[in-house]
Amino acid sequence: MNMRLRICGLTVVLSLLAAGVAAQDKKHEAQLRTVRGVVADKSDNLLSGSVVFLKNVRTNSVRSSYTDDTGSYRFSGLDPNADYELHAEKEGSKSQTRTVSSFDSRKDIVLNLKIDKKKN
Repeated sequence: MNMRLRICGLTVVLSLLAAGVAAQDKKHEAQLRTVRGVVADKSDNLLSGSVVFLKNVRTNSVRSSYTDDTGSYRFSGLDPNADYELHAEKEGSKSQTRTVSSFDSRKDIVLNLKIDKKKN
């Protein structure tokens, strides 16, 4: 009987630890940021298939993503304590570089990018 009590006690302790870790993960996840927006040309035509580059200024790591059929892009799980630079490229043309500051407290940041297409 004593062994069953120990097992039950251990099970309760492990369950509480698991719940605490899950709550901590959710809290950390809630602090992460998302940057999203659309890529368009100067005439506001949405540009699908553009490549959006996101650079973590502190680590110099770069992530990239293609815009979807609606010209939309999205980067999630971003460190709120890091600064980022992002720009879009398509067919040899590039948007201006935009920055996301660690001082910006928003969790969901919308940055729309404009590409000035080169004339042939």
